[in-house]
Amino acid sequence: MTIGFLSHLDLNLYLFRLPIMQALVKEGHTVYAVAPEGEVFHKFKISGIKAIPYKIDRSSINPVKELQAIYNIYKAIKPLKLDIIHTFTAKPNIYGTIAAHYAKVPTILNLVEGLGSFYIENNLKSKIMRTIIEFGYKNVFKYSQATVFVNSDDPNYLQNKHIISKEKTTIIKSVGVDTNYFDPSTVDKKVIESLKRTLNLENKFIVLMVARGIWHKGVKEYYDSALALKDKNIQYILVGGVDQGNPSCADEHYLTTGNVLWLGQRSDIKELIAMCDIFVLPSYREGVPRTLLEASSMKKAIITTDTVGCREVVIDSHNGYLIPTHSAKSITQKVLELSHNISLCNQMGQLGRKKMIEEFDTKIVVKQYLELYSRFLNV
Repeated sequence: MTIGFLSHLDLNLYLFRLPIMQALVKEGHTVYAVAPEGEVFHKFKISGIKAIPYKIDRSSINPVKELQAIYNIYKAIKPLKLDIIHTFTAKPNIYGTIAAHYAKVPTILNLVEGLGSFYIENNLKSKIMRTIIEFGYKNVFKYSQATVFVNSDDPNYLQNKHIISKEKTTIIKSVGVDTNYFDPSTVDKKVIESLKRTLNLENKFIVLMVARGIWHKGVKEYYDSALALKDKNIQYILVGGVDQGNPSCADEHYLTTGNVLWLGQRSDIKELIAMCDIFVLPSYREGVPRTLLEASSMKKAIITTDTVGCREVVIDSHNGYLIPTHSAKSITQKVLELSHNISLCNQMGQLGRKKMIEEFDTKIVVKQYLELYSRFLNV
């Protein structure tokens, strides 16, 4: 079997699809990573994956450039004689499906990993972009054999709007989490103690949020909650960079004020999760957030919003709490409750890790994808 994975970012494929691609190579299949050449483009070769470049302007809505992008994808994949192409994110889903149809790829699969930020707000731009996305999806889904969703809310929405049929939808919850790597027993206690000393967090109850600094992640509510508890022995931490190209981006001045310790982009995410007492993500909408999977795998009690994607990870009052979106008050109440009940934090953390191992481990997710590919090839 020859299978191509198409994205508009090589990093997207490398970070989120590599275990699936590696498993296919191990089974003897030929695997291509089709993406614009970026910082990890040449790393695929180490895993026996062939990287194929093409050009696309991620932010463009110029019709001429968009047609050129479709043609660029077509030129990249036509010589590969693919049996399957699997596309990821909105533009590659739409453009890649069109290109693959004309390249006569027998099996076209899409992945909708969340409908995106245009489904959060109701301003004119968001409404226009939703119309464009849905028009595109409705017209290309008829060419693809199946579309994978990571939660149940998004396919239900598209089915109700007659954009995709139920028969063409498959749910595989998230890209999974490596529970062997994100295991608290793999982090030396001395490393945690050193981190606490370096960040001046000794004897503090630590609340952690890992996300880009954008409003749609619930940054304002997180900061407002931290301010409400400024007189308590509680430290809120935000880890994540800013996204200047995102209209929902918070400015750096805001992120460096208030009662939150903003650490920016970090590479020691596992160690920071191990250091914290609870993990918070008050996002307005998600696919299935990987940070929640990682925190749960690290035995952390979770406070997150009862919204698309987040509720796939957390069972309310079991391995964490589901709270309303846009509610700093709810964050504050639950943080206070857990800060006074360490045994409950530990209990929720244990249950969270159990859920990750049983439902979200990378090996389980990879197996589901391999079964999906086999179904269409009858192998």
